[in-house]
Amino acid sequence: MNKKCFIFDLDGVIVDTAKYHFLAWKNLANSIGIDFSHTQNEQLKGVSRKQSLEKILAWGNKTLSDIDFQDLMHTKNSEYLNYIATMDCSELLPEVDSTIHYLKKRNQYVTLGSASKNARPILEKINLIQFFDIIVDGNDVIEAKPNPEVFLKAAKLTNTTPNHCIVFEDSVAGIQAANTAGMISIGIGNKTILSQAVYNFTNFTELPNSFLEELIKN
Repeated sequence: MNKKCFIFDLDGVIVDTAKYHFLAWKNLANSIGIDFSHTQNEQLKGVSRKQSLEKILAWGNKTLSDIDFQDLMHTKNSEYLNYIATMDCSELLPEVDSTIHYLKKRNQYVTLGSASKNARPILEKINLIQFFDIIVDGNDVIEAKPNPEVFLKAAKLTNTTPNHCIVFEDSVAGIQAANTAGMISIGIGNKTILSQAVYNFTNFTELPNSFLEELIKN
């Protein structure tokens, strides 16, 4: 039987933590006199905390000392952690758990490839951590998406070649990373924004088991 490696991003794919990132970054940007919009927030999806803050400072044409920069990253993460502390299974995006359960039933590798450094506690809160064979998050990699390091590491840890890996992503940077790695990219979300993906679905309710079967067999 074909055994493929299915790699899930976390934020915006499994749970909608993107809204909490937006609130935390918006509050931080506003606190230093920088406007911050939902459009700009799209550019931060799938990007590391450090790179996100660098982008925000560039938008506001501001520079900070290393100490102030580190303090702001800590402030943002603290506020974000306060938001996710109350998370539970109700935060799961529609049908993503059904997709994961189906892949496990079909004896496929289910892995995580996320920029988040809080991936493990979030997966515990939504009671999904036990279904993941491998978790690669922001604590395990040096390079952020669109660099494919996080996905290539998941492939290596499952001993799967990149062309047998399928990536579910909601960010442009994540889709680019999957494509660069030579993996099958599946955009979850706005099809216009994620137009570089090989396949697109608004969410997992649109993704039938028959499509998963084709991915497994081919």
